[in-house]
Amino acid sequence: MPLNTTMTLPVQYVPVSQTRNLEQLVAGRCSCSSTGVKLKRVLTQCLQRRLDPFLMFDAFGRDAQDECREEVADHPHCGHEIVTYMIAGRMRFRDHAGRESTLEPGGVQWLTAGCGVIHTEIPQQEDGVMEGFQFWLNVPGPDKTAASKSCDFAAEDLVRFTTSAGVRVTVIAGESHGVKGAVTREATAPLILDLQLPAGSRFEQKLPKDHNAFIFTYRGSVTIAGQEIPAHNMGILANDPQSDGVVVEAAVDARVLLLAGRPLKEPIAQYGAFVMNTQKEIYQALSDYRCGRLGQTPAETSGT
Repeated sequence: MPLNTTMTLPVQYVPVSQTRNLEQLVAGRCSCSSTGVKLKRVLTQCLQRRLDPFLMFDAFGRDAQDECREEVADHPHCGHEIVTYMIAGRMRFRDHAGRESTLEPGGVQWLTAGCGVIHTEIPQQEDGVMEGFQFWLNVPGPDKTAASKSCDFAAEDLVRFTTSAGVRVTVIAGESHGVKGAVTREATAPLILDLQLPAGSRFEQKLPKDHNAFIFTYRGSVTIAGQEIPAHNMGILANDPQSDGVVVEAAVDARVLLLAGRPLKEPIAQYGAFVMNTQKEIYQALSDYRCGRLGQTPAETSGT
């Protein structure tokens, strides 16, 4: 369906000739953190190979009446990227490098852990709804020993466009219909779109044949190739060699995340929030953490 070209950025309608099919529906595992935040983990370690380069996907939040008791205390990450997208509520972050910021509704934090980062996540509001998503994106082996860095994007920093069918598209990463998002990565080429589909609309997105992709529905429900993805479910898209993208259709008002990326096809060794290529590298990262060296690049370590 043609796109609305009234926005100032150049938008080009790129049709999909044959949509991918829905390979698997994943309901996820629900839990509640020690801080009172509810979690639904839909991408776990058993799906990491299938959805490479994505390592984890969580939907988190709390209802207005729930009590959010305290911060998520200092904890380490190493060897991957952590992306947090806030839908409602506010979350403050601080880390061992002295970086501190607050995500408002619609904001994104893109944290590259590299050789290590220790950070704290602190819910800011005492009452009201909090909702968001966090996922981990793998990085190539050489980037796992790079220095950590963090980029924050306010809601107004993210690029949006609206199709002629009224689908509102937020391009967080990658490119959609000629519109480039806030983040690009050469190795993994992540595509991250937040789609708001009114009842009776459809949205088409081109996808490279070799990229892994999935949809997470968090409002209403959508269908792909006639198969429904209800609210709070992840739909893994099949890597059909004859398909050139995905067509998402909504009979009711819906909101979904569409994620895709180029697989790294590298070995994955994981221990908690440490993600490396080998167990030897995991042991070294754990040793660095215990000795207070986590976050130092190899050059910095060799100089101590």
